[in-house]
Formats: sequence, C-alpha cells, structure tokens
Amino acid sequence: MKHLTLIIHTNAQQDMADQLRSLKQVSGFTFNHAEGHGVQVESDPFLSARDKVVGYTPRIRVDILLEDGNVDLVLESLRKTTYDVEGQGIYWVTAVEQSGHL
Repeated sequence: MKHLTLIIHTNAQQDMADQLRSLKQVSGFTFNHAEGHGVQVESDPFLSARDKVVGYTPRIRVDILLEDGNVDLVLESLRKTTYDVEGQGIYWVTAVEQSGHL
C-alpha cells in the first residue's frame, strides 16, 4: 500500500476532485487546506495580487491511499489533466506499513 500526497493550488480543487472520482483506482481521498510559503516566482500564473500581499499561496493537500500497482496509473492520469496546473503541483509517495478502520 502507498500514500500519495499532492499539493495543488486551491483553484484546481474542484477539477482534481472530479478527476479523482472518475478513477477506478481511487476509492477515496482527503482534502486539507494548506498555505504555501516560500520564494514566489513572478511568472507563477496562480499567484494573485492577494497572494503577494499576504505572503502565501492558498493550496490544497490531497491524501490518497493506493495499491502499489496503481500509483503510476493515477499519476499518469493526473499529468494528463485538462485543467491548467502543469508545473504548479508537487507530490510524493510514501510506503504504508499498516492501514485499517478503528
């Protein structure tokens, strides 16, 4: 089992949710609001005037548990998005030793 974590701009949240719901490999996911702090590039298309003033970019963290063999399939599908987030999101994959319900 793997844990796929994505960080995307809040503008892409609804499109990401729709896409994840359409993938049979994804049985569920969690969104959490996050603030992106760091060096901001002026060419960032998601960086609004508000973001420049408040000093952070509103982001969404997406957490998904996947079977090992489904990680690459899901990432490939997300890379082929119809919404414009190319280069605007980051992700990482970690191993899950155990999961279940309490």
